[in-house]
Amino acid sequence: MHWFGAQDYWLSRLVFQRGLAALYLVAFAGAALQFRALIGERGMLPVPRFLARVPWRRAPTLFRLHYSDRFFAGCAWSGAALSAALLAGADGLLPLWGAMLLWLAPWALYLSIVNVGQLWYGFGWESLLLEVGFLAVFLGNDEVAPPVLVLFLLRWVLCRLEFGAGLIKLRGDACWRKLTCLYFHHETQPMPGPLSWFFHHLPRPVHRVEAAANHVTQLVVPFLLFAPQPVATVAAGLMIVTQLWLILSGNFAWLNWLTVVLAASALDLTPPHPPRELPGAPLWYESVVLALTVLVAGLSVRPVRNLLSRRQSMNRSYDPLHLVNTYGAFGTVGRVRQEIVLEGTADRAPRPDSEWLAYEFKGKPGDPRRLPRPFAPYHLRLDWMMWFAALSPAYARPWFDGLVERLLEGDRDTLRLLRHCPFPDAPPAHVRARVYRYRYTTWRELRATGAWWERTYVRELLAPTRLR
Repeated sequence: MHWFGAQDYWLSRLVFQRGLAALYLVAFAGAALQFRALIGERGMLPVPRFLARVPWRRAPTLFRLHYSDRFFAGCAWSGAALSAALLAGADGLLPLWGAMLLWLAPWALYLSIVNVGQLWYGFGWESLLLEVGFLAVFLGNDEVAPPVLVLFLLRWVLCRLEFGAGLIKLRGDACWRKLTCLYFHHETQPMPGPLSWFFHHLPRPVHRVEAAANHVTQLVVPFLLFAPQPVATVAAGLMIVTQLWLILSGNFAWLNWLTVVLAASALDLTPPHPPRELPGAPLWYESVVLALTVLVAGLSVRPVRNLLSRRQSMNRSYDPLHLVNTYGAFGTVGRVRQEIVLEGTADRAPRPDSEWLAYEFKGKPGDPRRLPRPFAPYHLRLDWMMWFAALSPAYARPWFDGLVERLLEGDRDTLRLLRHCPFPDAPPAHVRARVYRYRYTTWRELRATGAWWERTYVRELLAPTRLR
């Protein structure tokens, strides 16, 4: 089939594949470094307990065959090694079928991790990585021209991602329709970055322009991805610029980075003289890609119905393999930022004058004088869930007591998830949790105090607690 391959997109494919491999590497490394305290055998939400109550069809995973912390670590680091090999271009050294198997391996490994990750892996960008990673299996290597159908399937993911996020905003918080949500968003977002304080203090007319530009980029531009070139390249370029703005303004794990990588697949990057004419695709490969297209079309029905529904769901998977999903972000924007501060004391019987020392997290705000750090595309899972817990204790019910227990035990795997433990020699006798309201300081307050945040005590979330 002469129309099957898109010779001009060989460089776009290369950029997309290397970018995706880099994000796979980040995801696997994060899983390997964080899993023991979160879902390990002695974790807050242990995998064996989850597998015992959830049937195979709901959570297909390699860990059905065997689970141990050592085996999980082996799978995660193997995924990281495969990702590094793909980043280095190992798929180009293999025959077409071998390259497809090489891309399939990290997808299967990460699917196995996500399907036992429970609350810690319930974020939309997990499903997005799996959906995009599955399509990457069929994108081919230097033996064939990039398949037109797979390139359009990648644009279909990007269209649903952006359009879904735009619709959830219009249907959600009224401040998006009034163009005022960014008066608050930079201050109340889950994981502020080092520039978030400065973004928050931009003039309000600039915030209104930001919100309006966001609506255009998410509700109009996605459909231009399917237009002829150079319109599709312009649309993808606008999306990339918007995502880079978001990357500068906060830490959203790999959501924005993966969106940039997706948009790169729609760019016409071919120089005037490609290195060589890529050969035509074999018949078996064309048949597989056609079957993939039919499968994705069928699985897209429910996500499209969700987009058209007034009760639009945000970040939902419709199949246990996460092949075609629905996405959305920030349908509601908080006006007030609350943070949970965990503190410990060495006193066996806490007194009014007891010294309470705070545990500091790597990403979430704590010490008002500490400027937030850049972490994206790395995902700090505990920090993110602490943000949800501050919104409502219901988010923390399954795991918060386990976190406190591990702090009282001085559990090393848990302490590795933190930036600073104030009890390096022995665990505290008691731990408590308090809720504070955080707000950004003004320019004058920053100059006077050196503090980026001002915080006010709100209430006690957990009274002083000790091990029984």
